[in-house]
Amino acid sequence: MENFTQAVRAAEDAIRDLFEPTPLQRNDHLSAKYGADIWLKREDLTPVRSYKLRGAYNAMRKIMVDGRGGNAHFVCASAGNHAQGVAFACRHFGAKGTIFMPVTTPQQKIDKTRTFGGDSVEIVLTGDYFDQTLAAAQQFSAEQEAVFLAPFDSADVIEGQATVALEMLEQLGRAPDLVVLPVGGGGLSSGVSRYLRENATGTRLAFAEPLGGASLQAALQNGAPVALPAVDGFVDGAAVARIGALPFEELQRYAMTDVHLAPEDRICITMLEMLNTEGMVLEPAGALAVDVLGDLGDLTGKTVVCVCSGGNFDFERLPDVKERAQRFAGKKKYLVLRMPQRPGALRDFLQLLGPDDDIARFEYLKKSARNFGSILIGIESSRPENLTTMLRRLDQAGFTYRDITKDAVLAEFLI
Repeated sequence: MENFTQAVRAAEDAIRDLFEPTPLQRNDHLSAKYGADIWLKREDLTPVRSYKLRGAYNAMRKIMVDGRGGNAHFVCASAGNHAQGVAFACRHFGAKGTIFMPVTTPQQKIDKTRTFGGDSVEIVLTGDYFDQTLAAAQQFSAEQEAVFLAPFDSADVIEGQATVALEMLEQLGRAPDLVVLPVGGGGLSSGVSRYLRENATGTRLAFAEPLGGASLQAALQNGAPVALPAVDGFVDGAAVARIGALPFEELQRYAMTDVHLAPEDRICITMLEMLNTEGMVLEPAGALAVDVLGDLGDLTGKTVVCVCSGGNFDFERLPDVKERAQRFAGKKKYLVLRMPQRPGALRDFLQLLGPDDDIARFEYLKKSARNFGSILIGIESSRPENLTTMLRRLDQAGFTYRDITKDAVLAEFLI
């Protein structure tokens, strides 16, 4: 029986039928920022713009060579990158694929999946939530005696994702001091970590999870995978409620201090930084590893590799990303202001704004008392200190207001 490293090498050789190794690029901007030698493994540059193709292809390859050949029927449930990887591999093999996606999946992702799969795949839209979609896919797979392709909880998928590490070591020509890995279901992180554990023993690992989907942290705390009671879906490529059982068998050897949580709004800052500075389009999950660099302590002089896991970003989301980034950075605030209903009251308020303060939203909400009205106002500025100063002026002038910038409930309904 071949060992893990041999299996990964076989998977890597086979993957060359689909695409060349993704680039490992030294990033001058990040290297200067952290005083380190920082490299980016560009999984956003695979044919489907994510690493998911590696695992899907490897799992399907093993099925296709075991005697079933063209009779194989593959099924998966996914709203994004896994679906696109399965579709691409189905078309490559000429195999039949049925891909279940939630009804709420953006049309752009449905269209891309259909483009990658061509005539080889059928897309079934069912369920408002992913759990419903998954249950439908698994039931269909059992009824049709088809092969269900798990997105991460599969030994063959993990082998395929581990080819990222093999390429990384060959391209760098040496073992890095540190590799930073994004974590969702754990397929990529467990595959890469195991390969490095066997072939680069001196390399330290750090894991990046979204704050609203920290399934690895929860599993480490409990000693076994557990389901999170709620998940923030913004980082859709890594927002997983329960880490996979097989991935956790590898990842359970790491400490809580190896896991770093990235606030969703801070990830937005990183996405914009990489887009504006480097011209890189990263989806939220693809920016995770870069986002936590500032949380890893002193990196001076170290060779660090960040795995950028995907770049499937719908630019219709860009205004929301900018909004969240500004709010996290303190450059934008939303206030519910109690405005006196008298001539000149608005002028008095406007005179309290600084030269760099800009009103981005102004909405009369309701009359809260006979002589006062409630105003929803959004103010942005070039520096967070400007807004701190503006709030101080409001206090001194006797205005009554409530800062709802970080009030999740009110922000959801009003902003």
